[in-house]
Amino acid sequence: MISLAHAQSAAAATPGITDFLPLIIIFILFWFMLIRPQMKRAKEQKKMLAELTKGDEVVTSSGQVGKISKIGDQYVSLEIADGVITHVQK
Repeated sequence: MISLAHAQSAAAATPGITDFLPLIIIFILFWFMLIRPQMKRAKEQKKMLAELTKGDEVVTSSGQVGKISKIGDQYVSLEIADGVITHVQK
Protein backbone atom coordinates (compact mmCIF):
# COMPACT_ATOMS: atom_id res chain seq x y z
CA MET A 1 0.00 0.00 0.00
CA ILE A 2 2.80 2.39 0.79
CA SER A 3 4.50 1.75 -2.52
CA LEU A 4 1.33 2.74 -4.46
CA ALA A 5 0.99 6.04 -2.62
CA HIS A 6 4.66 6.79 -3.15
CA ALA A 7 4.42 5.99 -6.88
CA GLN A 8 1.43 8.31 -7.37
CA SER A 9 3.08 11.27 -5.68
CA ALA A 10 6.26 10.85 -7.73
CA ALA A 11 4.33 10.87 -11.03
CA ALA A 12 2.95 14.38 -10.43
CA ALA A 13 6.18 16.22 -11.17
CA THR A 14 6.22 19.95 -11.83
CA PRO A 15 6.26 20.95 -15.51
CA GLY A 16 9.63 21.94 -16.88
CA ILE A 17 10.71 24.20 -19.71
CA THR A 18 10.20 21.38 -22.20
CA ASP A 19 6.47 21.45 -21.54
CA PHE A 20 6.32 25.11 -22.55
CA LEU A 21 8.73 24.77 -25.48
CA PRO A 22 5.97 24.39 -28.14
CA LEU A 23 4.25 27.57 -26.88
CA ILE A 24 7.54 29.45 -26.91
CA ILE A 25 8.26 28.29 -30.47
CA ILE A 26 4.77 29.32 -31.62
CA PHE A 27 5.21 32.76 -30.05
CA ILE A 28 8.60 33.23 -31.74
CA LEU A 29 7.15 32.21 -35.13
CA PHE A 30 4.18 34.52 -34.58
CA TRP A 31 6.57 37.38 -33.77
CA PHE A 32 8.77 36.93 -36.84
CA MET A 33 5.95 36.20 -39.30
CA LEU A 34 3.28 38.71 -38.21
CA ILE A 35 4.25 41.31 -35.64
CA ARG A 36 7.74 42.25 -36.82
CA PRO A 37 6.81 42.76 -40.52
CA GLN A 38 3.78 44.82 -39.49
CA MET A 39 5.95 47.07 -37.33
CA LYS A 40 8.42 47.44 -40.20
CA ARG A 41 5.65 48.44 -42.64
CA ALA A 42 4.26 50.97 -40.16
CA LYS A 43 7.72 52.50 -39.72
CA GLU A 44 8.20 52.77 -43.51
CA GLN A 45 4.77 54.36 -43.96
CA LYS A 46 5.45 56.89 -41.21
CA LYS A 47 8.78 57.78 -42.87
CA MET A 48 7.08 58.14 -46.26
CA LEU A 49 4.42 60.49 -44.84
CA ALA A 50 7.10 62.62 -43.19
CA GLU A 51 8.94 62.99 -46.51
CA LEU A 52 5.94 64.26 -48.51
CA THR A 53 6.54 67.62 -50.17
CA LYS A 54 4.50 70.09 -52.19
CA GLY A 55 4.20 68.95 -55.81
CA ASP A 56 4.44 65.21 -55.11
CA GLU A 57 1.91 63.11 -56.98
CA VAL A 58 0.11 60.68 -54.67
CA VAL A 59 -2.65 58.09 -54.73
CA THR A 60 -4.93 58.00 -51.69
CA SER A 61 -6.26 54.81 -50.16
CA SER A 62 -9.61 55.55 -51.84
CA GLY A 63 -7.91 55.74 -55.24
CA GLN A 64 -7.84 59.50 -55.80
CA VAL A 65 -4.81 60.68 -57.76
CA GLY A 66 -3.55 64.20 -57.29
CA LYS A 67 -0.67 66.55 -56.63
CA ILE A 68 -0.01 67.92 -53.17
CA SER A 69 -0.73 71.64 -53.08
CA LYS A 70 -0.52 72.22 -49.32
CA ILE A 71 0.67 70.14 -46.36
CA GLY A 72 -0.60 70.65 -42.82
CA ASP A 73 0.00 68.74 -39.60
CA GLN A 74 -2.91 66.36 -40.06
CA TYR A 75 -4.33 67.17 -43.50
CA VAL A 76 -3.02 67.44 -47.06
CA SER A 77 -4.61 69.46 -49.86
CA LEU A 78 -4.64 67.60 -53.16
CA GLU A 79 -5.23 69.17 -56.54
CA ILE A 80 -7.06 66.43 -58.44
CA ALA A 81 -7.85 68.61 -61.49
CA ASP A 82 -7.24 72.21 -62.55
CA GLY A 83 -8.76 74.31 -59.78
CA VAL A 84 -10.24 71.31 -57.93
CA ILE A 85 -8.70 70.86 -54.49
CA THR A 86 -9.66 68.23 -51.93
CA HIS A 87 -8.47 67.85 -48.36
CA VAL A 88 -7.47 64.41 -47.11
CA GLN A 89 -6.13 63.22 -43.81
CA LYS A 90 -2.48 62.15 -43.74
